[in-house]
Amino acid sequence: MKIDFVSDVACPWCAVGLNALERALEKIGDDIPVELSFHPFELNPQMAAEGEDATEHLMRKYGLSQEQLERNRAGLRERGASVGFQFGDRARVWNTFDAHRLIHWAGLEGRQREMKHALLQAYHGRNDNPGDAEVLYRAAVEAGLDGERAREVIASDRYAAEVRAQERHWQQMGINSVPSIIINDRHLIQGGQPPEVFEQALRQLAQAAE
Repeated sequence: MKIDFVSDVACPWCAVGLNALERALEKIGDDIPVELSFHPFELNPQMAAEGEDATEHLMRKYGLSQEQLERNRAGLRERGASVGFQFGDRARVWNTFDAHRLIHWAGLEGRQREMKHALLQAYHGRNDNPGDAEVLYRAAVEAGLDGERAREVIASDRYAAEVRAQERHWQQMGINSVPSIIINDRHLIQGGQPPEVFEQALRQLAQAAE
């Protein structure tokens, strides 16, 4: 089964969705062989390098009051904890393009999932800036990648064209929110669904394909 996970490091529901999907895959075990790949999507492609205050940004972007935002954050922390992801205090929203370049490279090195987890934890767990070279370097090492090679990728514009092309591809496919999980190039599951929803959907799709 081919699973394409379209997401952004800046998206908290992508952290919830990925962990929930992985819990579902653990329950499925060897019943369904899976090929999982990650693809870029930027929620804030025009975000400046210095980032923006998270509270101000989210209240303005989604038209939320302070009370609504805090209620949403509490619900998010609860959902994250239920699938093993601990959210910290995310004080700023950052640009994620360089993070996507590094995730692309990690995929070529066979460490894409590890890189994705490291960056999600840096951004949402520690409020680290994924546009900062040292943050990216530490995440790469944490993901089991060669540090010096990671520094070379970070310092260059390597894989920028590939990331832009992938972003355009998924937008042209109609993906305009994340996480979007595409199964076997045909079936779409969106949002940070609970593990049981992912498990049921994957089992049904696998059975239908037999």
